[in-house]
Amino acid sequence: MSFGVLGTGVSALLASQKSLATASQNIANVNTEGYTRQRVNLSATNPYAYGSSFIGTGVEVSSVNRVYDQFLVGQVRTGTSSFNQLSQFHSLSSQIDNLLADPDAGLMPGLQSFFDAAQDVSNDPTSVPARQVMISEAETLSDRFNYLNQRVVDLDRAVNVDIGNVVTDINSLTSSIADINKRIGELRNLGNGEPNDVLDQRDVLLNSLAEKIAVTTIFQDDGSVNVFVGNGQAVVAGYESRNISVIQNEFDPARINIGYDLGSTVVDVTKQLAGGELGGLLQYRSEISDPIKNSLGMLAVGLSETFNQQHIQGMDLNGNLGGDFFTGLSSATPEVMASRNNSGTADIIAVVSDVNALVGSDYTIRRNGATYTLTNESDNSTTTFATFPGASEAVDGITFTLNGGAIADGDRFLVRPVRSGAADISVAINDAAQIAAASPVRTSASLNNLSTAEIDPGRITDISLFDADTYTLTLTSATNYEVRDSANNLETSGVYSSGSAIVFNGIEVAVSGVVQNGDIFTIEPNTNGIGDNRNALSLVSLQVNNSLKNNTVSYQSLYSQLVVDTGTKTRQAEINSEAQQGLLDQAISARESKSGVNLDEEAADLIRFQQLYQAAAQVIATADSTFQSLLSILRR
Repeated sequence: MSFGVLGTGVSALLASQKSLATASQNIANVNTEGYTRQRVNLSATNPYAYGSSFIGTGVEVSSVNRVYDQFLVGQVRTGTSSFNQLSQFHSLSSQIDNLLADPDAGLMPGLQSFFDAAQDVSNDPTSVPARQVMISEAETLSDRFNYLNQRVVDLDRAVNVDIGNVVTDINSLTSSIADINKRIGELRNLGNGEPNDVLDQRDVLLNSLAEKIAVTTIFQDDGSVNVFVGNGQAVVAGYESRNISVIQNEFDPARINIGYDLGSTVVDVTKQLAGGELGGLLQYRSEISDPIKNSLGMLAVGLSETFNQQHIQGMDLNGNLGGDFFTGLSSATPEVMASRNNSGTADIIAVVSDVNALVGSDYTIRRNGATYTLTNESDNSTTTFATFPGASEAVDGITFTLNGGAIADGDRFLVRPVRSGAADISVAINDAAQIAAASPVRTSASLNNLSTAEIDPGRITDISLFDADTYTLTLTSATNYEVRDSANNLETSGVYSSGSAIVFNGIEVAVSGVVQNGDIFTIEPNTNGIGDNRNALSLVSLQVNNSLKNNTVSYQSLYSQLVVDTGTKTRQAEINSEAQQGLLDQAISARESKSGVNLDEEAADLIRFQQLYQAAAQVIATADSTFQSLLSILRR
C-alpha cells in the first residue's frame, strides 16, 4: 500500500515538475516572435485490480502541445501578404502621384505657360521678345516631359533591383523552410511528441515568406509542409526547395520578370504571382508605371504632331512656310520588339499614321497558323489582320508592315507606339523669326463687285497641296462659281452656297452673303504679312481643342485624366492598406488570444503547479513515514 502511495506521489511530483517547466517556458518566451503557448496534457496511469475494485497508480504526462489554431495562423499569413502588397504598391504609386500633381514639377503648369506665351505672340506677332519667350517656354515644356519620363524610368530601375532582392529573400526562406521540414522529421523520429519550438520557427519563416509573396500551404503526414506560389508552383516540397529566379523579359532586356525553375527549363510566371512585396512591385509596374509612360508618351507625340500640323500651315517673319515646331514622329518611332523565342527571320515596322486615332496602348502581334492577331495589352481586345503580311494593316492610327523575312508560327512581337515620346520630344526651331504666326494666304473682294458679299481670310488645309499662286474666284452666276489661277487655268468650280467651304489646292475659303453674277474675289500669297496672327490664333486654340483620341480629349484633359487616375489608384491603395492593416491586427489579436502567452494566467498556473508539487511532496513524505513505521514494527 505504501509503495502504491509512493509511486502515485512520485508521478504527481514529476507531472507538476513538467507543468512548472512548461509554464516557465511560456513566461520566458512571452516576447519571442512567433512563440506559441504550450500546455501539458496529463492522463491517469493504468490502475491495478484490488479485490472487486481498481486502485489508481498516479498520473503521467501524455503530451506537451502548442495551443494552436491553424485557421487563425492562416488568416494572419494571408492578411500579412495582402497588407504588404498594398503597402508596397501605395509607397511607389504615391511617389509618382506627388510628382505628377506637383505644381512646380508637374506638366500642367508647363502646358499653361507655353500656351500663354503663344497667346502673347498672337497678340503681337511682330514682337521678337514674345516669340523668344514662346520658344523658351516650349523648351521648358519639353524638358518637363523628359524629366517626368526619366523619373518614372529611374523608379522602374529601382523596382528591378527590389524585385531581385525580394526573389533572393524568397529563395533563402524557402530553403530554410525545407531544411526545417527535415529537422522536424528527424526530431519526430526521436520520440512520440511534436517539436513545438521548431514548429514555431517554421511558422515564423512561413509568415516571413508571406511578407514577400502570397503562399498556399499543405501539411503532410510526416510533419513537413509543402508551399506553393502563383498558380500552384511548388517552392517547397517536403525536404526540398525549388527556386524562382529573375529573368529578362522576352521582349525587353531592360525589364526583368520572374521565372520558375523546372530543372533545365525556366518558365515565366510573372503574371501568375501576387501578394507580398513582390506582388506590390509587379502591381505598380503594370498599373502605374506602364500606363504613365504610355500616357506621357502619347501626350508628347500628340502635342508635337498636332502642333506641327498647324504650324507648318503658317508663315514666319521671313515669309517662309512654317516647319516643325517640335521634333516630329520621325524621332518617336514606335518600338517594335521581337520575342527572343521567335524562330522566324522577319521584322515588323510600325508607323504612326494618324495621331488622332492613337489610344496609348501597347500591342502584341502573334502568328497562330495562318492567322495574325493583334492584341491590345490594355484591354485584351484583339484584331485579326485580314491581309497581313502581304499588305500593311492599320489599327488605332498605327500602320503595321512586314519588313522582309518570314514570321514563323508562334512568333510574337511587342509594339510600343508612343512609349518613347516623352523622352524624345524637343523643340525643333531656335530662331524666333521661324515661328509661323501668319497665314500664307489672304483674300480680298473686288471694288467693282455689285454685291455686298464678303470672303473670309482663307486658311490652309493641306500644306502639301499648297501652291503660292494668285487665284481669282468669280461668280459666273448668282448660284455658280469658278476658281482660276494666274495663268487662267480652271482649278475648281461648283454651285455657290453662302458660307459653304470652297476647297482647292490645299486652300479653303468661304463667301457669305447674296452674290451677283460677275462678283470677283482674289486669293493670293500673304506677302509681307508679318502682322498677321491667324495661324498663331489657330495654334493657341489647340490648347482647348479635342484633337486626341478621336477628337475626345485635349492636351490638358488627357494629362488631367492621367493625374486623376494615378491619384485615384494611390488613394484607393492607401484606403485598402489601412483597412487591411486593421484586418491584419484583428487576425493577430485573434491568434494571440488563442496562442499567445498571458502572464497573469501563467503566474496563476505557477502557483497552482507549485501547490501541486508541494502536495505531491507531502504524499511522498507520508508514504515514507508509513513505510518507516512498517519497518519499525517488523524489527520488534
